[in-house]
Amino acid sequence: MILQYRHISFFTALLLALAGLTGCASISSTAQQSAAESMANATTPAKTQSRPHRGLAIARDMIGMPYRYGGADPRGFDCSGLVYYSYRKAGIEVPRTAAEQYRKSKRVQAGPLQPGDLVFFTISRDKLSHVGIYAGNGRFIHAPSSGKSVVYASLHNPYWGVRLTGSGRLQ
Repeated sequence: MILQYRHISFFTALLLALAGLTGCASISSTAQQSAAESMANATTPAKTQSRPHRGLAIARDMIGMPYRYGGADPRGFDCSGLVYYSYRKAGIEVPRTAAEQYRKSKRVQAGPLQPGDLVFFTISRDKLSHVGIYAGNGRFIHAPSSGKSVVYASLHNPYWGVRLTGSGRLQ
């Protein structure tokens, strides 16, 4: 508990120092709100997050990890391996392949996607072959392809938008 308070004090001191560096300007209300949310999240126990949100948080921690065909651990991920790893770490039983993950998830419409939902794509040969984890604001996290790493992508990107096959929610 003491460590958490030191953590908050550090961020508070950092924000005050940064505000001082900007001269007479004050921190914008957006920056204050963002800082307050960051501090609140730092003190929120992981148990209070839903399991899909914990899965999303684990996937975020994997950003930058390399793509590896058949990979399902931090040494490297393929798309379904990232979902498999992240959600199993969060306590959700998940099948290993994108097609099985699609079958197991409960369908949701594209409008009310929630962070932690899965988004599925048809890349080639008219078969579902790619999955990502919806992160909010039209973005998702995925392991794209060989030679790349785990990254954010946008559902608004024409490449992904036309290939979006469906979305699902794991419980």
